[in-house]
Amino acid sequence: MPDLSRRLWRATVYRIGTALTAALAVALAVTFLGPVGVASAEPGDEGGNPTLGQILETVNRQFLDAQAALADSSRRQHELGLRLTVLEANLARRTAEAAPIAVEAYQNRTLATASALLDSGSPAALMDRVTAINTLARRTDKQLRELSDAKREVAAAKAAIDAEVVRQQQQTAELAKKRQEAERALASVGGRATGGFVSPNSPLAQPAPRRPDGSWAPESCIIDDPTTSGCLTPRTLHSLRQAQAAGFTRFVGCYRPGGPYEHPKGRACDFAAQAGGFGGVATGGDRLYGNNLAAFFVRNGDRLGVLYVIWYRQIWTPATGWRAYQSGNGDPSSDHTNHVHLSVY
Repeated sequence: MPDLSRRLWRATVYRIGTALTAALAVALAVTFLGPVGVASAEPGDEGGNPTLGQILETVNRQFLDAQAALADSSRRQHELGLRLTVLEANLARRTAEAAPIAVEAYQNRTLATASALLDSGSPAALMDRVTAINTLARRTDKQLRELSDAKREVAAAKAAIDAEVVRQQQQTAELAKKRQEAERALASVGGRATGGFVSPNSPLAQPAPRRPDGSWAPESCIIDDPTTSGCLTPRTLHSLRQAQAAGFTRFVGCYRPGGPYEHPKGRACDFAAQAGGFGGVATGGDRLYGNNLAAFFVRNGDRLGVLYVIWYRQIWTPATGWRAYQSGNGDPSSDHTNHVHLSVY
C-alpha cells in the first residue's frame, strides 16, 4: 500500500476509533450516572401564557412604581413636617418680637418721635436723635418683614404637606388597583392565596441602586451573563450575585434568546434546585433548597427589585404575595418544580 494511502487509512481508523471511544464513554456514563449534560441544560418549555406573563410584568412594574412613589411621598411629608415645626417656632418668636412694636406704633409712635426731636437741645443732639430713630425704624421694619416671611414659609409648608397627602392618597389607590389587576390575571391559573415560601431567617441582600426618589430606573441588557453567552441587566446580575453570596450556588441559567418571561431581556434567571442542574421534580433536600431560595428572593424583594418568583406551582408578586400557579404542562420545567424562576424589574 502506498505511503499516502496508508496514512489516510490510519487517520480514518483513528477518527473512527476516537468516535467509538467517545460514544462508549457517554453510554457508560448514561448507564451508571444518568443522562450527561441534560440536567444542566436550560429548562425547555417553562409553560405560562405569554399574555399572562406580559400582564404580570406590566402590573407589577406599575405596582413597584406606585409603591416607590408612596414611600417617597411619605418621606417628603415627614421632612416637611419637621420643617414646619421649625418654621412655626420661628413664627411664634417673630410674632412675640413684633407685638410690642405694633402696640407702640398704634399708641404713640408719632408723638414719641416728635417729642424726642423737640427735646434734642442742640443741632448735634438733634442729628444723634434722628440717627437713633432711623436705626430703630430700620430694625422695626426688618422684624416686621421677617415676621411676614415666616408666615409665608409656614403657609407654603402646610400647602406642600397637603399636596403630599393628596399624592399619597392617589398612590394608595393606584396600589389597590394594581393589586386587583394582578389578582384577576392570576385567577386564570389558579390564583388562590397560598402559604408560599417565607422565612424571617432568610439572609438580607445588599440593596440594588435606586434613583434618588427611591424608584427603579429602567435598565438594558448590557452586561455579559456569567451563566450563558448572553447578557443581563445590572440589577439582574446583582440579584444573581447576592443569591450566590447567600449560599445558593447550584446551577443557574439566565439569558435565553426566546421564550416567555424576561429571559430574552436579560431580566430573569432560573436557579436549579438540584446540585447537578435541571432534572426531575425536586424532592427532599433539593426541594428544601428551592424553598429557601424562593424565600430569600421574597424577603429581599424590595431590596432587589423583584417582579415575581415562581416555584413549585406557586408564584409570588409584590402586589399579591404567594398565589397558586397552575400554568404548567405537567413536566418539571413548566411546573417549576425543578427550578426557581426569578424576574427582576
